[in-house]
Amino acid sequence: MENGASSEGRDPSAFLSEIIGAPVTVKLNSGVVYRGELQSVDGYMNIALERSEEFVDGKLRRSYGDAFIRGNNGLSHSHVFSHSSALCLY
Repeated sequence: MENGASSEGRDPSAFLSEIIGAPVTVKLNSGVVYRGELQSVDGYMNIALERSEEFVDGKLRRSYGDAFIRGNNGLSHSHVFSHSSALCLY
């Protein structure tokens, strides 16, 4: 897969495992957005971020050292990933 190419049709957790350490944006089904460095992801799509920030209505609300996002909090069936600064809508 080339840089910037979509991972459509691929296992999302496998793709995310390939980009550990990359900056990612995770949008929850509540609309809250987290940005940080991807540290880990498991088969349940639980995501751990480092140096994370929480955005509500587009405004920075909090900064965290580490954040853990449960896989059932993401937007269901809307997998969108790319190699350059991954956006995770899951």
